[in-house]
Amino acid sequence: MFPLLKKKSTVTIGSEGEKIAADWLLSNGYAIVKKNYRQRFGEVDIIARHGEYLVFIEVKTRSSKRFGSPLEAVTLKKQQQLSRIAKDYLARNNALDTLCRFDVLSVVLVDGGSPKVNVIMNAFDYVE
Repeated sequence: MFPLLKKKSTVTIGSEGEKIAADWLLSNGYAIVKKNYRQRFGEVDIIARHGEYLVFIEVKTRSSKRFGSPLEAVTLKKQQQLSRIAKDYLARNNALDTLCRFDVLSVVLVDGGSPKVNVIMNAFDYVE
């Protein structure tokens, strides 16, 4: 008899990806300010400082490329949501004059191999 093989849930995959992303960011000169900043209209995965910028980072994790790359998942609607969250964060922290950007970090988990991390810095501009 073969033991039942359990697939990882998307929540587990997402959590693993965010941990890998945080470790990668720290080792590449980012200082993490906040993780999982939530408001009623959405969440941003990581807020970090990188040089003179406050960076709002969306982390997308996949266990395969079967459903497209993680970067393709940051649609216009998601960009609008992240922009709204960033504006809220800046307003609540009296930081509206802070230089900001939006980065997208993808993590592809490969069975038996090292995760593949890719970052697009300044992936999109603020969207109304």
